[in-house]
Amino acid sequence: MSDFLSAYSIQNWLESCPQGYLLDTEYGHAPGEREPEPMLESKALHEQAIRSTVQLVVGERCALAASSGLINAAPDHPSKRFLATQTLDEARHDEIFTQRLYDLGVKKDELESTIQQLANPHLVAFAEVLLEKVDKGDFIAGVVGQNIVLEGMAFSVFEMMQASNAQMNPKFAHTLAGTIADERRHVGFGENRIGSLIKEFPERKPEVEKMQKDMSYHMLATFSLAFSDQAAAFEEGRKLAAQSGAEKKSSDWHGTDLSKATPNEMESVLADTVLKEFKTRLGRIGLEYQTPAAP
Repeated sequence: MSDFLSAYSIQNWLESCPQGYLLDTEYGHAPGEREPEPMLESKALHEQAIRSTVQLVVGERCALAASSGLINAAPDHPSKRFLATQTLDEARHDEIFTQRLYDLGVKKDELESTIQQLANPHLVAFAEVLLEKVDKGDFIAGVVGQNIVLEGMAFSVFEMMQASNAQMNPKFAHTLAGTIADERRHVGFGENRIGSLIKEFPERKPEVEKMQKDMSYHMLATFSLAFSDQAAAFEEGRKLAAQSGAEKKSSDWHGTDLSKATPNEMESVLADTVLKEFKTRLGRIGLEYQTPAAP
């Protein structure tokens, strides 16, 4: 328990996060960094950037509601304190991705209507499965859904987005770097805290595994919809990369060159990566991954 107290304490969070990798940043990136003008001037890329960022806001709003809702359900004070730091992390993520929407030209009085219009319905359903458990005060299912499934998905999504934006959009890539560091900490807490509770309450396994199966289905459906009809934006992005010389540099991620991959190839490598990590993390805490129906 002493290692747990140290690794997930507020003091450790202060030293590693606000006093560490976020020091001297604004909204997660270096002061003065801007979205690249060629992207803002391209209709296809601009629309894609807004749509994809809306999904990040939807996901982070779910994470904020879940982490804050689980504080009172936590069975011990170290977990409550960690979840308090995670709540602030998720609030920061919500804020920085919302700020990106403003940077992309979304007006503040049109923010909610833009999110409602563009939110992926499968991602909304994914969030609803998790928040139903949180609303019931189910700490075990809530932390598995939040810190293993949702955060595990977000971790891989952010990594892929960072890799694909590293050359053409340093501002966004830098913003993602901080969220990746946060998600790594959140996933670690989920594995370390829930493993002992699953051993203590093995009768909870079937219900929690069913939740994972339902969330995984909506996650895969989210990916399928997100990568559909993206050929025009991908082609436009590659034209801009060619003009800047960035296309000569490989953006390898889990064996796939993102600078040359088709939308279908990117969807495949993302889904394969997330599901592989799900299976590993669930196995560590004593749960068996449940394969969902194909969306």
